[in-house]
Amino acid sequence: MTIDHPTHITQRASGCLFGLALGDALAAPTEFLSVAQILHTYPPAGPQQLAGNPALVTDDTQMMLAVGEALLQAPQPFRADSLEGPLRTAFVEWLRSPDNNRAPGISCLRACEKLAVGLPWYDATTISSKGCGANMRVAPVGLLPAGTGKEGVSQAERGAIAQFQAALTHGHATALAASDLTSRTIAYLVAGGTLADLLEFLREYVSEQKRVYHSEWLGSLWQRPGVSSPEEFIEQGWEECLGVLNRLETALAPAQIQANRKLDPCLLTGAGWIAEEAFATGLLCFLLFPDDPVAALRRAALSSGDSDSIACLSGAFAGAYHGRAAWPTEWLERIEYKSRIEALAAKWD
Repeated sequence: MTIDHPTHITQRASGCLFGLALGDALAAPTEFLSVAQILHTYPPAGPQQLAGNPALVTDDTQMMLAVGEALLQAPQPFRADSLEGPLRTAFVEWLRSPDNNRAPGISCLRACEKLAVGLPWYDATTISSKGCGANMRVAPVGLLPAGTGKEGVSQAERGAIAQFQAALTHGHATALAASDLTSRTIAYLVAGGTLADLLEFLREYVSEQKRVYHSEWLGSLWQRPGVSSPEEFIEQGWEECLGVLNRLETALAPAQIQANRKLDPCLLTGAGWIAEEAFATGLLCFLLFPDDPVAALRRAALSSGDSDSIACLSGAFAGAYHGRAAWPTEWLERIEYKSRIEALAAKWD
């Protein structure tokens, strides 16, 4: 399904959040399979349609909803001490939900178990983890309206919130930076940013943020052996994000795009189990098929790595750019948690 990209796009928040869930559902069955295994199971080109009614999602969508609903419950302007409670409550509710049976990540589970018994978040988090669970759920932060004061967030506030929600479960600097970069990408696309300028924009953002540590939100998280300052800590994360941006740019070289559309995207920008690779490979799948969002999800589902997380990020990016019209109506009607996604997206559409 190739769609036009009109000047005025509507329902970008719906497009983003439904895109995340649709990618999650399409790719969930292929997460732990090689490309050869996927093609054997779903001939001739991998999953093409959603299965089931409802089409079931994974912890990626469940945690996205947790973050989004926590943002709506928290008082504004956002602060760490007032956002922590809603996030903690939402994460613990997810932990205890009978639907939390979709192969959730170990870092999320361990951290949420500690949050559930009341440990401070900085003691609950897995400080060495940069798993993709940090940024598979961050899309709602990218949808917060830009601005200052009670009705919006500044660029700095958006970055701090994105990093903070990651920090509750994943304490590695790259988990924080990749979550921030994912959120910023969504905000850029929702605001109507052009794809031609996207990579340059992201490089500039990385350069600006390299030594910015949001101390009012992250406190002493940076303190660990071998790290002499908060700036040194966070810079390590941004450097790894810059590395995957370099790989992404190489994969999108005009002379390579046609060939790369046929390759396993994990061979180009990483398997997606870790945060910066999930960001890069999800964005790669979208940018390989910028005018065909469904094809982008199908490419992400036909991948050898963390296919559902890659596809959910690809869907979030594509939907933020194209709006709700990106997705087949029949898919939207069958996706699990449709009413919750609808209610959340309506707050920002």
